Amino acid sequence: MKPSILLLISFLLGVCGVQGASDFRVCAFNLHHFGDSKAKKNDVMQTLVRIISRCDVCLLQEVRDNKGKALPQLIDRLDRYDTAHQYKAVASERLGRSDTYQEQYVFVYRTDTVTVTGQYQYPDNRPGDVDAFSREPFVVRFRAPKTAIREFVLIPQHTTPTNTTKELDALYDVLQHVKNMWKTENVMLLGDFNADCGYLAKKNRKNVRLITDQNLYWLISDNTDTTVRSSTSCTYDRIVCNGEKFFSAIVPSSAKPFNFQVEYKLTEEQALEVSDHYPVEVLAETLRHTLHCMMTSAMDAVNLLQQTVCYS
Repeated sequence: MKPSILLLISFLLGVCGVQGASDFRVCAFNLHHFGDSKAKKNDVMQTLVRIISRCDVCLLQEVRDNKGKALPQLIDRLDRYDTAHQYKAVASERLGRSDTYQEQYVFVYRTDTVTVTGQYQYPDNRPGDVDAFSREPFVVRFRAPKTAIREFVLIPQHTTPTNTTKELDALYDVLQHVKNMWKTENVMLLGDFNADCGYLAKKNRKNVRLITDQNLYWLISDNTDTTVRSSTSCTYDRIVCNGEKFFSAIVPSSAKPFNFQVEYKLTEEQALEVSDHYPVEVLAETLRHTLHCMMTSAMDAVNLLQQTVCYS
């Protein structure tokens, strides 16, 4: 067979890695002080529902629902808005060094596409580095049967801006601990890392193992603005994928911020009522799309072979 034909067949069989799936979305969104006050704003809640309902799993940060009413309202509105899916949430305890300012990590997820199979509040008591985090990670393990990866773990982190370098490096220890505890390499770290501008100096990056480890893939590239304000341009929000296996199950170039201001035609003032951050997201390959792509590519390859034989 001619080398050119072999190359073309190889290309067709590799198309799946380019097309991939487009319907399992993992998101991370800093809601900027989400609580009772924000829940009372109908327009804001409607925009939040539109954003979160795009995601199969969505990490929410800066949840400050002291009365415990805002989150249930959000879930109820999600269920009423998106009747094709049902939503649940799993939340951490309130975290923070100060009694007057605490936040929760919350994962909102579609019950028909993903289930929670484990959760773990990192104790932040590593010898020699006790209390490394202001808001220690709340780690959740998910099962998503329709995805190529099937099971994965999400480690959230909202760093303290003044301690970003130390917390990001300590996050590497959390990653190793979780991998060993649950015997898995399918781990993704995500959230508002404050990993840019004045909070993470370039000279300090060489000291952050989460950055220097070549087995970790930072999916949201530098110079990608994840902030709403036109006066800022910083890549604070990140998604980091552990290992080549998980990375290969990600749709190429799908990781990005979701600019809800442009998408929903909001003014900057209206967008800032929702949050001062854009959510970041990434798509995971699904079995249905992967199988369909493989079958299509195989059929194309067979047809090509038949044509080659006929004209030889």
